[in-house]
Amino acid sequence: MKKVLAVLLMVTLAAGLLAGCGSAGEGSKPGAPSPQAAVGTGEAAEPANPVPEIEPATIRLGGLKGPTSMGMVKLLQDAEEGSAFNEYEFTIAGAADELTPKLVQGQLDIAAVPANLAAVLYNNTKGAIKLAAVNTLGVLYIVETGEDIGTIEDLKGQTIYATGKGSTPEYALRHILLENGVDPDKDVTIEWKSEPTEVVALLGQSGGVAMMPQPYVTVAQNTLPSLRVALDMTKEWDALDSGSMLITGVLVVRTAFAEEYPEQVAKFLEEYKASTEYVNSNVQEAAALVEKFDIVKAAIAEKAIPYCNIIYLDGETMKQAMAGYLQVLFDQNPKSVGGALPGDDFYYQK
Repeated sequence: MKKVLAVLLMVTLAAGLLAGCGSAGEGSKPGAPSPQAAVGTGEAAEPANPVPEIEPATIRLGGLKGPTSMGMVKLLQDAEEGSAFNEYEFTIAGAADELTPKLVQGQLDIAAVPANLAAVLYNNTKGAIKLAAVNTLGVLYIVETGEDIGTIEDLKGQTIYATGKGSTPEYALRHILLENGVDPDKDVTIEWKSEPTEVVALLGQSGGVAMMPQPYVTVAQNTLPSLRVALDMTKEWDALDSGSMLITGVLVVRTAFAEEYPEQVAKFLEEYKASTEYVNSNVQEAAALVEKFDIVKAAIAEKAIPYCNIIYLDGETMKQAMAGYLQVLFDQNPKSVGGALPGDDFYYQK
């Protein structure tokens, strides 16, 4: 009997060993992961902290008729076709004072405005407006109907017709003249006009020298074929090597909107940057869009875009460029930037 029990015990143990080997063999078959491996693949398991999807926002975007809005036309077209990330409601205006009340009152979220106006709005609203990007460098040019002007020093003794008294054009002209040893109050006569059309009429009647922005230079050349671009004021500013840039236009965003929709604003800036690159690389196609969105006529835009210095600067590069530019304006007239230089919180960071 004892022998029979011993044999039965040995058979039972052998069967258990065989069963164990069989389980291990099945788990190690090629292409059949073990339970532990299946957990590690993540194919069936959800991540512990899934990243939420970014929901598009409806952004109310404002722009002015001129170079500061030209860089956004591809973005507007993409939005119309449904391929932009956000949805956009676009408002175009002829003057900045049509946009600023809407921006301050929360009827616009982002707007393209003159550079110094961004600082004024920041100061006047106690930080309710931030600088999001620089979108246009200098668009000012010295033009003449003759062949007399080749350097800034050649402007001595000349009468210069210009628009923009009390704003960026005046500060830029005075700064460049002074830095080149030309006294704007004694060495030249500056006649300020309210509209570029007045300047073109004067040049057509008696010739002379003027400072004009694009795209009005192109418009004037269509009327006066003899009109010649003598000096690019952006290049003259850069030649001073002061560490600043001549800036015409910027993008501003309401602080409250940027704080509520940071991912959507970041997406907007990515697509806006791509839009500026498209405009500079596809001038003819971009010009057609410029007319479509009621900024300027396509024929004018096509000639003007290469001279409008459309650009995209953000982050630290934007901050350095803008801070240097605002310092130049502040030194001439603190009111030009709203009475004080903006603090670090003026500069939007993604």
